Amino acid sequence: MTPELREKLLAGLKDGSIVPYLGAGVLADVTNVATGEPIPADSDSLIIAMNGGKPMAPKLMYEFARAAMNIELKRGRSAVTKFLTRTYGETAWTRGAVHDWLKAISPHYVIDVNRDTQLQDSYADVPHNLIVGIARIGGTDFRYKLYLWDGIAYQKSGLINPALPILFKPMGTPKPEANYIASDADYVDFITELMGGFSIPPEVKELRKGKQYLFMGLRLNRDTERMVMSDMIYSAAEPAGWALINNPTDKERRFCKKQKLELIEADVFDLIGAPVAA
Repeated sequence: MTPELREKLLAGLKDGSIVPYLGAGVLADVTNVATGEPIPADSDSLIIAMNGGKPMAPKLMYEFARAAMNIELKRGRSAVTKFLTRTYGETAWTRGAVHDWLKAISPHYVIDVNRDTQLQDSYADVPHNLIVGIARIGGTDFRYKLYLWDGIAYQKSGLINPALPILFKPMGTPKPEANYIASDADYVDFITELMGGFSIPPEVKELRKGKQYLFMGLRLNRDTERMVMSDMIYSAAEPAGWALINNPTDKERRFCKKQKLELIEADVFDLIGAPVAA
């Protein structure tokens, strides 16, 4: 990554023309305060944590959504929800360097496909909008819930205030309510409605027109993440942005080319100038 490109990315994040899109890799330096164990964020670590520290069958280890579907069928959907809430809502974690870096920049619009609360914590001192993805919930045509953080607590909201920062957590979060997109069935419902336009608020559909994106910590070798990403960035500028991927696979190279993304063969920690914690 050249110094010129780094400055261009930083300037775009600050002025809102570039939207940060956060994947599991931004949490690579986050550890359990009590035990020092790394936070389960990527697919493999989530599956192992959900299965009591042991790998599951090879066909289930392929992707967290598949493993979560297996647990849901055996023990009910609540078992997956309880696991994710225990992991991300009831366990104390160290702060991630990427989130501290983002807090200093304070982008106006951020997409975070992780299920932890560090992004929300970064904006806790300012009022902001929170969009949380939902699935398989009756009584609504939409696949999201809206909240407004007033500096003290989240309140349910019917509209987005475009003057305030917008945090989009499409895969869910434990707070203010535990809602997650986790199992295959969740993703099928969410992505179907995403393609139909019912998983993104109208204000965001307008906001995202002509934006570029910086993908940080997101591997693009799984179809689920790729389908979500493709629809989340609909109406992007051309080129659509940049993907920070260290040692990309051929599949990732082809996908980035198809999506008109410039592939930067570097880690997010190279961008922010901080090492991954030992």
